[in-house]
Amino acid sequence: MESTEHLAPSNYRAGFIAVIGKPNVGKSTLMNVFLQQKIAAVSPRPQTTRKQQLGILTTEQAQIIFVDTPGFHIPRHTLGEKMVKAALKAIEDADGLLFLLDVSEPLSQEDIDLANQLQSFQTTKPIVVAFNKIDIAKEEFIAQAETLVREQFPNATVVQISCLRGDNLDRLLDLLIECLPSSEPLYPEDQITDYYEREIAAELIREAALHILRDEVPHGIAVRIDQYQEKDENLAVIDATIIVEKETHKAIVIGAGGNMIKKIGTQARQEIEAMSGRKVFLNLHVKVQKNWRKNETILKWLGYT
Repeated sequence: MESTEHLAPSNYRAGFIAVIGKPNVGKSTLMNVFLQQKIAAVSPRPQTTRKQQLGILTTEQAQIIFVDTPGFHIPRHTLGEKMVKAALKAIEDADGLLFLLDVSEPLSQEDIDLANQLQSFQTTKPIVVAFNKIDIAKEEFIAQAETLVREQFPNATVVQISCLRGDNLDRLLDLLIECLPSSEPLYPEDQITDYYEREIAAELIREAALHILRDEVPHGIAVRIDQYQEKDENLAVIDATIIVEKETHKAIVIGAGGNMIKKIGTQARQEIEAMSGRKVFLNLHVKVQKNWRKNETILKWLGYT
């Protein structure tokens, strides 16, 4: 911390921005783009983000600590309940809120319910609303979003963005900095997340599985890192276990002749190498833990509590 204090000017700002939105609206993608490094799992599947994760962006003017929250949804098991509680806690603790809406599709009931939940915070916290995926948006969907914001958040600032093309991301960043209080940096300037490499590796393995496996499997999957050995600055050896809920799911994950787990391992290894900057040897195993999403002991063991 001492190394950052003398660099901060008197008008420096620092604080927490909770990134809020329904599942698959682009929260993790936006954070990865701002940080210019993948630290959060991203996939087309809803509820990819399960844990609250910090993304720390330090500039000459400010340190923005993004809180990537699990998407709001109706929970169907203990894990889902914990995900929603984590998102609500992030809202309560944040200095400002970034509410993401996907304007490439019609507003959903989840969008409306979330707006209703956020409404009570607009008198105590600054809210910025971002219309994401503007590159593929339709005018009627933008109009729907504008009506929602006008009715629910009359004082919020709205910006139209595209994480894919980079539209208006500089403008969005400026607006978020304005939400932060005057403060010295809260983290060292070279730190970009509160996750350790082994935790990011677990998320990247799960992301690879989400991309590759069939629809009925991914939500029943978790990943545990059994061993993360940094042999030197150029090499790491990782042993990980993919947890599934059913024997049939185990067979799908492994695939005929082990072809599926090889695909998952190859994609995950490449992502982990890009993240860590070192060569990686990745060994994957598969284990059945029936109904693990409803089991408090296993959730704690997997780091979800």
